[in-house]
Amino acid sequence: MSEKVAVIGGGSWGCALAHVIASNGYPVVLYVRRPEQAEEIRTKHTNQRYLKDYPLSHNIHPTTNLEDAAPCQTIVMVVPSKAFRETSRKMGDFLKPDQILLSATKGIEPGTHLRMSDVIKEETACLKVGAISGPNLALEVMAGHPTATIVASRYNEVVAAGMQILNSTTFRAYGSQDIVGVELAGALKNVMALAAGIITGIGYGANTRSFLISRGLSELIRMGNHYSVDPMTLSGLAGVGDLIVTCNSEQSRNFQVGKRLGQGETLSDILGSMQQVAEGIRTTQSAYELAKDFREPFPIIEIMYKIIYQGMNIEEAKLHLLGRPMHYEHEPSRVIPQREKKPLPPASGQ
Repeated sequence: MSEKVAVIGGGSWGCALAHVIASNGYPVVLYVRRPEQAEEIRTKHTNQRYLKDYPLSHNIHPTTNLEDAAPCQTIVMVVPSKAFRETSRKMGDFLKPDQILLSATKGIEPGTHLRMSDVIKEETACLKVGAISGPNLALEVMAGHPTATIVASRYNEVVAAGMQILNSTTFRAYGSQDIVGVELAGALKNVMALAAGIITGIGYGANTRSFLISRGLSELIRMGNHYSVDPMTLSGLAGVGDLIVTCNSEQSRNFQVGKRLGQGETLSDILGSMQQVAEGIRTTQSAYELAKDFREPFPIIEIMYKIIYQGMNIEEAKLHLLGRPMHYEHEPSRVIPQREKKPLPPASGQ
């Protein structure tokens, strides 16, 4: 195959995707920011800072010049959400409307509440936009563990192009036209992963984590209803699939941050020690803003916002969540009155 594909972003997920695509026979132009990282990938075919000793395909050609990616017909954006707009704006100077841009970044921009594909459309001339999302841990992809993902777009041409460059015997790509649902689920599950990490750090087990994941999915569904998301999207790889892996794996950066919070570390110390971005921190702010706009209770999102941005301690957060009024599982408005608990009479003989 001679058709080049560009991947923008040299973190763990960007390099893993570049490796998958390159292993399928496509020459990959991989944009990274640091010259020393480009040199390592070029000469040693590794990215030890993010992917340990896993070897990268020799079909990957690193560059520190964004313009080198411009001639590629298909481009995959894998930069942190906080840098996504700026990088898209810079890319926009070189791109044409008929090129295909796929976002593999999971986030919602604070303030604007835009998904990453929306940012692409604002900052570039590209019309053929899509998203890649699913239960995809980079190290397991590099290890060759069977993995599946979703390529979503309103355009069949974009879905087909994404599936063709990604699909292999160990990496299965499925298509979807519900790009809103796929991106929304991919972003919001990181908030739930922070919460799952916290309850694990406290010392709670599988019962509590299952409780959290189930109620977290309920919040994803309610948020999705405001965007007319297809419920099947949230029950599939981009929703339940990604939620399960991110809320259970030590490889999940968001889970790790939450776990360390639950063990008593401060957020500033945790973030200062990390080499990669935990997208759930930024997304928590966006999700909270959306929850306020919709004027509907999203208890986990609200509590996570208070923990991260308002300094609520973990014990107070736990009491707040478990002390909420009793109600029907899928009908929060159907509240059951709490019966007044009278003190027990003294035991006989006392």
